[in-house]
Amino acid sequence: MGVGKHGVRKKSLPSTSSKEEAREEKQGMSLVVVDEAAPPISVHAAPIVSSYDDKVRPLLDCVDKLSHLKIMQEGIQLPTIVVIGDQSSGKSSVLESLARISLPRGQGICTRVPLIMRLQSHEKPDAEIFLEFNGKIVPTDENSIADAINSATEEVAGSGKGISNVPLTLIVKKNGVPDLTMVDLPGITRVPVHGQPEDIYEQISAIMMEFITPKESIILNDLSASVDFTTCESIRMSQKVDKSGERTLAVVTKADKAPEGLLEKITADDVNIGLGYVCVRNRIGTESYEEAREEEARLFESHKLLSRIPSSMVGIPVLAQKLVQIQANIISKCLPDIINKINSKLDANVTDLNKLPRNMTSVAEAMAAFVHIISLAKESLKKILLRGEFDEYPDDLNMHCTARLAEMLNQYSDQLQVNCVENNNRDNFLMEEIRVLEETKGIGLPNFLPKPAFLTILQRKVKLISSMPIAFVEKLWNYMEGIVVPILMRHSDNYPHLLSLTRRTAKNLIARKLEQSKEWVAETIAMEKLVDYTCNPEFVSTWNKLMDHQLAFMEIMNDPNKSSKIVLDGFGEVEVGHLRNYPVIVQQAFDMKMRMTAYWKIVLRRLVDAMALHLLYSINNLVNEEMEKDIVAELMSPHGGGIERMLEESPALADKRGRLKRSIKLLKESMDVVSDIMDKVAS
Repeated sequence: MGVGKHGVRKKSLPSTSSKEEAREEKQGMSLVVVDEAAPPISVHAAPIVSSYDDKVRPLLDCVDKLSHLKIMQEGIQLPTIVVIGDQSSGKSSVLESLARISLPRGQGICTRVPLIMRLQSHEKPDAEIFLEFNGKIVPTDENSIADAINSATEEVAGSGKGISNVPLTLIVKKNGVPDLTMVDLPGITRVPVHGQPEDIYEQISAIMMEFITPKESIILNDLSASVDFTTCESIRMSQKVDKSGERTLAVVTKADKAPEGLLEKITADDVNIGLGYVCVRNRIGTESYEEAREEEARLFESHKLLSRIPSSMVGIPVLAQKLVQIQANIISKCLPDIINKINSKLDANVTDLNKLPRNMTSVAEAMAAFVHIISLAKESLKKILLRGEFDEYPDDLNMHCTARLAEMLNQYSDQLQVNCVENNNRDNFLMEEIRVLEETKGIGLPNFLPKPAFLTILQRKVKLISSMPIAFVEKLWNYMEGIVVPILMRHSDNYPHLLSLTRRTAKNLIARKLEQSKEWVAETIAMEKLVDYTCNPEFVSTWNKLMDHQLAFMEIMNDPNKSSKIVLDGFGEVEVGHLRNYPVIVQQAFDMKMRMTAYWKIVLRRLVDAMALHLLYSINNLVNEEMEKDIVAELMSPHGGGIERMLEESPALADKRGRLKRSIKLLKESMDVVSDIMDKVAS
């Protein structure tokens, strides 16, 4: 005979199965061993679990403090034991036995919100119990816990049968309870009862997945001995997030109600519970917790089937011992990662806070900030619009403005060339020139080219392309607005008044520049219509080359037997037989055609070159002078509000600054908590 668990002497039982031994070795459990030579320990006097205060309590206090600081709001998960189970699986009875308190009971879902239970063993004879929720701390006592939880649940989740993911925290400081922090979740139900929402299953599943998905969570899966484990909904849910079962422990309730085959079910482990099983007996009726422990110990000692279950797999004390050890292991394992995450989050938040503009308190500070913003904006515009530097927008091709402007100008040139090809049908060669010459002829010497005829042809050609430069400058300044406005917005983004002012100013300036360009285009077109002039020597050389064809052309005109077609440079093969009907004027028409062809090339090139110069000049003025001058004038105008308006911080920026400061304060406090526990662990 030796001393069994709970201090009750029992017969030696067969050793645990090899599978259970392997599991315990994997878990690294260090269960309390009672000296066999020691006298029997009274069940009533023994604590539910041996003290781990010197090892576990500091670790648990650290996690509790981090949880109280709401570190999880920063995206940093904390190690947590999450209790799940199907409805009426006996989950509440297990938690009551661990905490030695009475929880709400009744039909349907008793737990309607996540209940965080913080159990702390202390030496005082009287228990200290209180609830925390909605920013309040409500003291209670052992006789009133259930009522207090029900009242708090109604305040959080309403008075009906609905559920909520807003947690309650129950702190229980009591002599003999294990040092544990657990989260009890609503039991899973598929069929809503009267008063419950139709999607009750989906709501519970969502809450459950929220708590059990993090890899830092240990899942305590509550299973009734009377059911097939493979059909349990809670098993299906836990396997979604923990397929290997490495962070799942199963507690099998109501072992006394269904002892047949229980040993085989837990040793076969068809549902892959990596942290093992613990079988327990639920407290019945008015049994005290001490009486329930004594009856549980007697059941697993004497029952012909249940006594075959290894002692390391039965009883509330064993469950408490395993939970305490698992909790200590997971906290120790996660602490370094938590420290790294806190440090990373803290560094990131400090960096973000430092990037925010200083909260200005004087006009001098506002003026300095304004000058700095305008300086940065001008430098960005110079880079992008004048120097072709794209380091601020390496991947946004639309912001590579010098390249885009060159492309637009080339397209403009191509469109002029395409749309201004000699508008003569090859079968009607020279007919336009002949008609104009006939309408402008006067009394005078023959074979003189009348200037009005040349200007008439020129004006017709200029008129045909006059809309194209206008369309081009509209397209270009619309593009410029899409560049200038976002750059100014980016640099003044943190100042709401300056943001709207610079946007308005930029749009007005671009509109003014567009009108100036239109005026310039109109003037240029008018000049091209009015005057035919160039000093470009290319005009004469081109005209001479074209006139080299005149002799061959006139031979065809004078000899009806010759072919009526001729190949001319720039025109290709043209039909000229019809021109024999105009023997007097045809030579003049040919000369004027060649002069116009040579001059028109000069005109088109002049329209492109002048456009390029005009735009570069306009953009340079906009960046270096007009933008800053207009913004200052707008700011200082009566409706501009003056520099003082910059002292007003936007609600969004103020909120962001506040959030970052609160987060940094919380993370620093959290780091102090973790550093303190790490120092204790190291010592």
